[in-house]
Order: sequence, then structure tokens, then C-alpha cells
Amino acid sequence: MSVSAKKDKRRRSPRRPVTIHDVAARAGVSTATVSRTLAAPSLVSEEARSRVLEAIRITGYTPNMAARNLRARRSMMVLVVVPNIANAFFAEVLRGIDDELVAHGYGIIIGNLDNLTEREARYVDLVFAGQVDGALLLSGHVPAGNGRLMSEAGLPIATICMEIPGALFPSVMVDDQKSSRQVAEYLVSLGHRTFGYVSGPKGNRNDLGRREGFAAALADAGFDPARISYWQGDFMVESGVQAAHEFLASPRRPTAVYAASDSMAISFMKTVMEAGVRVPDDVSVVGFDGIEFSEFVTPTLTTIQQPRNEIGRTGARILIEALTSGNWPQSVRLEAPLIIRNSTAPPRALGKARRAG
Repeated sequence: MSVSAKKDKRRRSPRRPVTIHDVAARAGVSTATVSRTLAAPSLVSEEARSRVLEAIRITGYTPNMAARNLRARRSMMVLVVVPNIANAFFAEVLRGIDDELVAHGYGIIIGNLDNLTEREARYVDLVFAGQVDGALLLSGHVPAGNGRLMSEAGLPIATICMEIPGALFPSVMVDDQKSSRQVAEYLVSLGHRTFGYVSGPKGNRNDLGRREGFAAALADAGFDPARISYWQGDFMVESGVQAAHEFLASPRRPTAVYAASDSMAISFMKTVMEAGVRVPDDVSVVGFDGIEFSEFVTPTLTTIQQPRNEIGRTGARILIEALTSGNWPQSVRLEAPLIIRNSTAPPRALGKARRAG
């Protein structure tokens, strides 16, 4: 082939198309950030967005519209990631989510983590495969797997029941600290002076809020939070039983115990009562959540009533708004009243004094 023919062939050879990887490399960001800049710029910081747009201008990158349109096809399905579906608290939340999604033509896929991080990868893959249009996270963190975060897929996400630190997703939940202050103030008003707390899982943000609110209110009332008896739990029934055994073995039993979930409160009550401790005569017990069983145990359980169905519905509604309008709604905080039932009363010594008077 002559030199002129080679030059002519080079002139006719098409230039390699600029890809999203070229843009990402020039901007110094991930391809997911480039995708978000194009599809949902409000989710990208101004500094990163500027770098991406400048890289697009310099490289002349044109998105593959056919591929984007294919990705934009809706599955009309929403993924709901639940830490442990065996927890009775989630039943009514899921009902609220499902009712709202069905009313808007969406189906639901429940991703049960069963508190196992190794299960997260399958749901991350499902999201990246485009099998859902959005996700609702009840897990308190962004699922990860195979080296990528679910949030990097660029689809709308909202969180329910718990905020995720540092995340920009809208959330729907109650104010754990405010609600727990109600519990402490009520127990103090009954005349209790010694207190116990059955916690949720270590590091759980809901538990931290409940613990901090309870301790802060007691401190405001003049009690030393360091003197609260703490028992480690995980929101589930078995940990309430374990806390009860530790309570029974204690030489200085508190007269009021606050459990960070109804499941733990109910199993705590059952266990101490089987050992001969009377509720509420010997110890008052308060739970958190307002699950159905709390109203049907003996004695009926005093508890913080989370509006679980409303929480689920509101979370689904926020996600649907993001899916249909492209806007990111504000986070929502719902009220959670203290429901006073038969598991709480003045401490026995005070009750006797009042009756004698």
C-alpha cells in the first residue's frame, strides 16, 4: 500500500467514540458520578458537577441515548431493604409501604438482610441490573456488595425509621430522643428513683437516640445517668429474656425499666413475672414501638406508639414523588405519643405510703 493510500485510510478511519469512562477519568470522578450529573444533578456536589460538565465540554461526550432510554424503562417495582423481617415492628410498616405503592401501580420486592451483611450484594446487583425503579431502606445504612454501593446506581432512595449518617436521602421517622424523654419524665412523675434500660443493637442510631433522650431527661430531673442499669439487647425477644435474667440476678434492682422495643419489653415482663416479680408492683416496664401484642399481653404494656403504617405510607409517598417528579422531598418527622397502660405504676413503697395517707 502506498504512503498516500495509508494517509487516506487514516483520514477515513472513524475516531474512537468518547465514553463515559473518558469523562470520568478527565473529571477525576467515578462513572456513577458522571451518570448522576446527567440524570439527577441535584444529587451531586456543585464542585464535582462542575468538573464533570467541563470534562464533557472538552471531550465532546454525547450520552448514548438508546442505552439511556433502555435504562429509563420503568420496572414499576420498588426494593424495600429490611434488617430482619422477623421483627414484629416491621409488619405494619411494610403494610403501609405496600398499600401506598399498590395505589400508585408499583409492586414491592422485600430484601430481608436478616442482619447479615453478606446478603447485601444480591440486592445491590438487583438495583444495578435495573430491576427496580427505587429503593426504601429500613436498614440504617446503604447496602454494599461487589465493591459498589447501592446509592451509586443513581436511582431514587429514601430511608424509613432511621437516618443514614452523611446520606442526602430524605427520611421518615419519629424523634427517638423526644419520645424517650416522655418515658423518663413519666416514670419520674410516678415517683421512681432507680431506672434500667434494655438497649438495641450496638451502634444502632435509633437506640442511641432513645438511650440519649432517656438519660438526658433523667439528668434534667436531677438523677445521675451513670446510675442507670444498662442491659445489652438487639430489639428482639431473646435479648429481653437475657436482660430479665440479669435484672433478677442484680442485688439492686431498679423499680422502672425502659426497653428500646416492645418485643424486648414483653419478653422481659414475662420472664421476671415467671420468677415471681410483680409488674407493675415490683417493677414498672415501658416499651417502644406500639406493636399489636403490646395491647394484648398481661399486664398491657405502656409504650411509645410509633405510627408504623403512616411511617410506611409516607416513605413510599416520598419515593413515588421522587420517581415521578424528579424532585427530592424534605424529610418528615412524625409524632409518637406515650400510651399509658397497666405495666407502669408508682413504686411499691410509694404506693403503700400513698394508700396509708
